[in-house]
Amino acid sequence: MFVGITNEPRDYAWGSPTAIAELLGREPSGGPEAELWLGAHPANPSRILAPAAVGGHETLDSWIAAEPELTLGAARRGDTLPFLLKVLAAEQPLSIQAHPSIEQARAGFAREDEAGIDRSHANRNYKDELHKPELAFALSPHFDALVGFRPVSETQFIVHELVAVAASLGEKGAEHLAALRLLQEKLAGEAPLQDTVTWAFSDTEESRAAILAVSVLSIGAPGSSSFGREYKTLAEIAEIHPGDPGILVALLLNRLELAQNQAVYLPSGNVHAYLRGLAIEIMAASDNVLRGGLTSKHVDVDELMSVVRWEELPAPVLRPEEGPDGIAVFRPDVPDFLLARVAVGEAGFVHGYRNSGPDFTAWDPEGPAIILVVEGEVQFAGSQSQATLLRGEAAYVTPDEGSLEISGSGIAFIAGVNPQS
Repeated sequence: MFVGITNEPRDYAWGSPTAIAELLGREPSGGPEAELWLGAHPANPSRILAPAAVGGHETLDSWIAAEPELTLGAARRGDTLPFLLKVLAAEQPLSIQAHPSIEQARAGFAREDEAGIDRSHANRNYKDELHKPELAFALSPHFDALVGFRPVSETQFIVHELVAVAASLGEKGAEHLAALRLLQEKLAGEAPLQDTVTWAFSDTEESRAAILAVSVLSIGAPGSSSFGREYKTLAEIAEIHPGDPGILVALLLNRLELAQNQAVYLPSGNVHAYLRGLAIEIMAASDNVLRGGLTSKHVDVDELMSVVRWEELPAPVLRPEEGPDGIAVFRPDVPDFLLARVAVGEAGFVHGYRNSGPDFTAWDPEGPAIILVVEGEVQFAGSQSQATLLRGEAAYVTPDEGSLEISGSGIAFIAGVNPQS
C-alpha cells in the first residue's frame, strides 16, 4: 500500500519562517518552522490523509500498532517503525548535544523510571530506551554544523591566536589574556577535552572570564587566519547566547560546511550542533537528547559527559554508495535507517542547481519506507499498487510492495531500514 501522510512543522524558535514552506510548496505559517516530522514517533506522529483506507486510523503510529505485520513486514525487529524522517530548517544554531548508545539509553531510561521522573517532564533526559544516531543531507547550497571534536592541537592554535589579539590590546586586554592562559592550561592537560568542557560548566569567575574572552576576541581575530570561519561562528553564537558555556564547547568542535547533496552522519556520542541551513534528516526514532549549551532547555552536564565519545574525530561526512541509475544511497553503520535520494527526468533547478536523472529507475526498500517528493512529479509502482506524488507530498509504503519502479520528472527521498548494516 501507498498511504498518503502529512504533518505540520514544529515551531522551535531556531527554525526558518520560510525554508520548509518554499521547499514543499506550502504557505508559511507566519512563525518559525524548524522541523517537519514524517514517521510514527509518538511525540508527533504523521497524520494519515485517508483514514478510511487503513481501518479508520488517523495517525501512522496508531495504524502500525494495530497492524504491525502489514505495516512493518514479517522480518521486522520490533513492533514500531525504527526510523524518523525530518525536513530541518535552521535559521539559528541548535543546542550543542549528543545522543546515547542503546545500552546507555536503556540504563538511563530505567534509572529515571526508578527515580519517578515523569516521562513527559522537561528535565527528563531519557524519553525512551533507544539510541539516536542521525544523518543530515544538505538541501540548501550550504549547510553549516559543528560536529565532533577537532584535533586539540588545532584548538590550541586558535587560542594562541586569541592570546595574540588580547596582548595587542595592552591593558584593555589584560583580563582576557589571563583568562586565556587558564584555558591554555586546560587544553594542555592529560584529558583536555573533558577538562575544558567540565571547566566551561563550572560557573566560576575564571570560566566565565574565559567564555567572555573567546566571545569578544573572536570578533577581532586576524582576518588572515585559516580559522576565520571558526572565529565568525564563535562570534555569532556569542551574540545569540551571551555568556553561555556552550561557547567553549563550540570552540572544541569541527566547523563543517556541507555543500548541497552532501551528508553528515553522527553516531551515538558525537557532540554536534547544526548552525544554519535546510536539510533532510533521518535518525533512529528516539527523542533522547543530552544538551551541552546554547539552549534554554534542560542541560545535564554530568549525563552529557557520560555519553560523549572523548576522542578527536574528523568531520564525519558520509559518502553515498553506488545505487541504481539516478539513486544515491546513504547507508550508515546501524540497522535502523538509510536514506536514498532519487532523481528522475529533468527535475529542474533546486536552490540554483540543476538536477536530472534517468527516465526510469527502480529501488527495493527491503522493508517499510517513507517517500517525500521535494521537486516535480514522481510515479511509484510496486507489486500491489502505485502512486503519483507531487512536490511536497509524502507517503508511507508497506513492505509488500517490494521493489519500486520509479519514473516521472522530479526528486524524491526514500527513508527505509538498513538490512545490510
